[in-house]
Amino acid sequence: MSKWGPVHSQSLRDSSDRPIHSPLRVPTNSTVDDMLCTLAPTGDSQQGEDEGQGMRRAVGLVLVSILSVQFGAAVAKNLFGEVSPTMMTWLRLASSAVILLVLARPALRGRDRADWLVVIGYGASLATMNWAIYQSFARIPLGVAVTIEFIGPLALAVVGSRRPRDLAWAGLAAMGVVLLGMEPGRITLAGVVYALIAAAGWAAYILITPRTGRSWDGLDGLAVGSTLAAMLLAAPALYDDAGVLTDPRILVIGALVGLLSSVIPYSCEITALRTIQPRVFSILMSLEPAAAALAAAIVLGELLSPLQTLAMACVIVASIGATRSLGEPVPD
Repeated sequence: MSKWGPVHSQSLRDSSDRPIHSPLRVPTNSTVDDMLCTLAPTGDSQQGEDEGQGMRRAVGLVLVSILSVQFGAAVAKNLFGEVSPTMMTWLRLASSAVILLVLARPALRGRDRADWLVVIGYGASLATMNWAIYQSFARIPLGVAVTIEFIGPLALAVVGSRRPRDLAWAGLAAMGVVLLGMEPGRITLAGVVYALIAAAGWAAYILITPRTGRSWDGLDGLAVGSTLAAMLLAAPALYDDAGVLTDPRILVIGALVGLLSSVIPYSCEITALRTIQPRVFSILMSLEPAAAALAAAIVLGELLSPLQTLAMACVIVASIGATRSLGEPVPD
């Protein structure tokens, strides 16, 4: 079920690329109505305005998601001396799952096999990318880890584009994240590998989220997917660091990380991805490395170098360019 209405005859790809609108009201043939129709915008122009507003709202939701998840990551990294990355990942997912289950109260009856397969895949992608990126954070600098993780959505942006201009924006974003990844710091092979696993999980998340949003109404899919992700990591987390569960301070901070890093961003993204095209979403997510550097500067006291500032400029310009081309038709 799409938020624009039921999906019937359109293919899965078409429904993921553009929203489905209800038919516009047809004016009467009276003289007054004819005059009003002459002065008012046409049906096509009104539909275009509605689509433009929907796109702008989706972009705003993506930006909120980016800032929230990176500030949550910075808060989480501050605790890695006291809590293992696996336990912190589980606290994040478990706390967010509890909040979402209370808010959404998902309807589980009447679901078919396809619905459950979709949400299981969604939960697996959440567990994979969150666990892997926290493992990477524990081994390499936050900005570097997020830069490597961005390979996932950037690859989707390049592969899925049919407009040369979008390839140019993706190239500019790639240059920016490479520059940002050149910050000084100790780099380990394990940290890089974990970041690459997170990149694959992120790409899978981008691809499966629109299907989840159509199959599960509202926040139902997010609530169920987060619960499944927490269940997947429960055993290794408890084996790794069960003792921290007796510390109320850790539990409160873990819940805060869950709110910032899961509830807020994923709620925004699952809504935005019902309207925005996955390839454009991928390019907009080029702000992630810059947001990570900003969060690290504010929360962890890491100041940006001139090279990092230049990298941020590259990814911001790429994101602005991608946003400006949202409403343009894609060539056949």
